[in-house]
Amino acid sequence: MIAFVQGPVAAVSGAVVVVEVGGVGMAVQCTPATAAALRLGEPARLATSLVVREDSLTLYGFADDDERALFEILQAAPGVGPRLAQAMLGVHSPDELRAAVATGNEKALIAVPGIGKAKAAKLLLEYKDKLGAPHGSVPAQKPIAAGPAPWSDQLHAALVGLGYAPREADEAVTAVTPEAEAQAVTDVGALLRAALRTLNRAR
Repeated sequence: MIAFVQGPVAAVSGAVVVVEVGGVGMAVQCTPATAAALRLGEPARLATSLVVREDSLTLYGFADDDERALFEILQAAPGVGPRLAQAMLGVHSPDELRAAVATGNEKALIAVPGIGKAKAAKLLLEYKDKLGAPHGSVPAQKPIAAGPAPWSDQLHAALVGLGYAPREADEAVTAVTPEAEAQAVTDVGALLRAALRTLNRAR
């Protein structure tokens, strides 16, 4: 089990981040929000979960231990693989997912690409009593980034990296600008989740 990776960021391509660890480049699959918070050449520490398949070893990276713990619970459900579990964390924070399950909020799960109404209903039953109650977790191991680019550039790049057209990314940035301006400290991860929800509603 690789519990975390730490070192300078060697590359960021969409949601794949390469962290240099002891001279070796570790490719880590991250949520768009986590990837958007990192900067080339800057140090980062990512909590990780290694998923082993017959034909692959894939390392998934998270901003903190809480995200990783929830990812491992999410992907253990029938019909939910690691990619869908990570997609859930890309659209919702851990506490938002806990709240959605606790309140039976199907719409919150349907906002995740790849989850329809029937699957959302099944997952609400599957995750009941497994995720726990929202607890306002404070991330202990946020990726370290210095000198971030303007939030709008980070957000736009993350959306394009996810496969959205530049025009769609522009519209999503515009849609979340009021939320960004209301934040005392810009939280790109929260803005990205809000932008994804906006795009999913439009499709």
